[in-house]
Amino acid sequence: MNDEELTKQHLNDINKIARSIKREATLMEICGGHTNIIMKYGIREILPKNIRLISGPGCPVCVSSQKDIDCMIELAMQGVPVATYGDMMRVPGSNYSLEDARAKGCKVFEVYSAEEVLKLRKDYPHIVFFGIGFETTAPMTTFLLENNICVYSVHKLVVPAIKAMLGGEIKIDGFINPGHVSTIIGEKAYADIKVAQAITGFSAERILRGIRALLELIKDDKKSVVNAYPEAVHYEGNIIAQKLLNNHFKISDSEWRGLGVIPNSGLEVRKDDLNAKIKYKNILSKVPEPKKTACRCGEVLKGLIEPTECPLYRKACTPENPKGACMVSEEGSCSISYKYGR
Repeated sequence: MNDEELTKQHLNDINKIARSIKREATLMEICGGHTNIIMKYGIREILPKNIRLISGPGCPVCVSSQKDIDCMIELAMQGVPVATYGDMMRVPGSNYSLEDARAKGCKVFEVYSAEEVLKLRKDYPHIVFFGIGFETTAPMTTFLLENNICVYSVHKLVVPAIKAMLGGEIKIDGFINPGHVSTIIGEKAYADIKVAQAITGFSAERILRGIRALLELIKDDKKSVVNAYPEAVHYEGNIIAQKLLNNHFKISDSEWRGLGVIPNSGLEVRKDDLNAKIKYKNILSKVPEPKKTACRCGEVLKGLIEPTECPLYRKACTPENPKGACMVSEEGSCSISYKYGR
């Protein structure tokens, strides 16, 4: 069958299973890439009425804490050359963004690959890389660490976040687990999470395939994980990438926007001389605690509210003038809702 035929079959199966569940079931997609496809194709609208789909903390730019962003901006303001991926440039800090710091004359560089940072080091030997992302992008940061580039790491781990969401304010019946992250950590990483889960790919057909598998688990009251993306995800994951992460990072507590500090949920640079948080601690220790704003991005990331419920949404906060991280990134729920909202 082609994708269109498979999609119709998945929808028929989803409707049948939903009728047999006979109650409301709340599913959360963790990955912002999934949110993009779900909103683009109106998947929420075509699901049975008793199946509720909500977005979680799946955007790495969005979940980076306000304090970490303020720290990077302060490094730039104090004359330290910094580089990071594009979306991070426009995330508002307490006073301004990295993009604003660059406009003030600071040496702030937007890059699209680790190799670009190496090229920048020729002219800026003390450059600091702002390492963001989940297990998918962290292996690229290890390439920089192997080349002795200083890193400020806010890399996050997905499994502790899923466990934290289970103890949150919303009862979640099942998770749509991120496909790209799962290629690195493997199906086995989710084995001890006692809730229904389905690892899913990044097309409308694959997402519906995952939802169907997830509802089967919920119907049978099985708290386990199904790999609905076997063409890319294997049980053990990418062993080489896992070794790189273990060699260059240590697991640490990490602060997530909206979720607070989650134990053992971050990757910290192992070598002190390559860890910007240690190397520049005299500068960073003077960064004040972030100011509170009217932005409700933290509640959006926890699935407590939809972007449209934030008082700033589409008014003071737009993609051209973002007031919160969720409106900046292409994987941010507010940005996606603004683009595809119905």
